[in-house]
Amino acid sequence: MTRPDTPSVDHVFVYGTLRPGDVRWQFLEPYVVDEGWPDTVDGQLFDTGLDYPAAIFDERAIPGGLIAGQTYRLLAHSLGDCLDVLDREEDTVGGRYRRVLVVTGRGVTAYAYEYGSDLDLTPIDSGDWFAHRGLVPPSFGSPEPARSTLAP
Repeated sequence: MTRPDTPSVDHVFVYGTLRPGDVRWQFLEPYVVDEGWPDTVDGQLFDTGLDYPAAIFDERAIPGGLIAGQTYRLLAHSLGDCLDVLDREEDTVGGRYRRVLVVTGRGVTAYAYEYGSDLDLTPIDSGDWFAHRGLVPPSFGSPEPARSTLAP
């Protein structure tokens, strides 16, 4: 498995079930510094038909596509633990997803989980899993990235 562990990267971009208000937020929540902020990433989003989405960020994506999500700064002292937990949850070992680096619409380099293989996918034209599912994201999150007072 390719693990892009880059010491200077301490953010994660999430677009699906790891977002607050969805079923797997519990796996990410203990590792975030604050409430994060709404963000986007270039790419294409899909419905797997299995109650979770899949994203592609590489040349397979239709040009001009945007994926809506949330970006979080991760706690420095538990970054490795966080990535291990998320890698297990995202089935990086099984090849369904892989952790990659992306640059968000706000210019933040972050980890994100990209679709690997073995699923039948239906495009989500809006690029927003919550809108596609009729979910309402929590109202927290500032319009600008939160600045932490925690030491890196």
